[in-house]
Amino acid sequence: MEKIPMTRTGYQKLEAELKQLKSVERPSVIRAIAEAREHGDLSENAEYHSAREKQSFIEGRIKELEGVIGLADVIDPKTLSGSIKFGAKVTLVDEDTDEEKTWQIVGEQEANIEAGLLNIKSPIARALIGKEEGDSVEVRTPGGEKSYEVLKIVYE
Repeated sequence: MEKIPMTRTGYQKLEAELKQLKSVERPSVIRAIAEAREHGDLSENAEYHSAREKQSFIEGRIKELEGVIGLADVIDPKTLSGSIKFGAKVTLVDEDTDEEKTWQIVGEQEANIEAGLLNIKSPIARALIGKEEGDSVEVRTPGGEKSYEVLKIVYE
């Protein structure tokens, strides 16, 4: 199996979610199923079916998280420097609009574009890998061609 790169922060978030699901969510849904069973006929018991559906989702997510955590390759960006690599926090300026954006290049599991966490497999991240401060980057995005200049690279 292929290792899954992620930052220490992303790894800790996944571990916290897994702990929450196992220690809080799973016992809660088991209690809800037991209560619903006490109400009698299960064939027409909406509470029971809802709780079973939630249990199925929780068990699936636990299995998914355990798989990802087992394959995690935790990379500490603080140990890196130089050109853009996984974990870099990159400030870019759009050469057309002069709009500045800052993204951190992270693993697929922790990516969240609204929070400034850019998936390593995204077109922008792939175009940035290996670039230096001052370099110009051409990116083919679903919205068309974009040109960015790399203003700053930070590893924290």
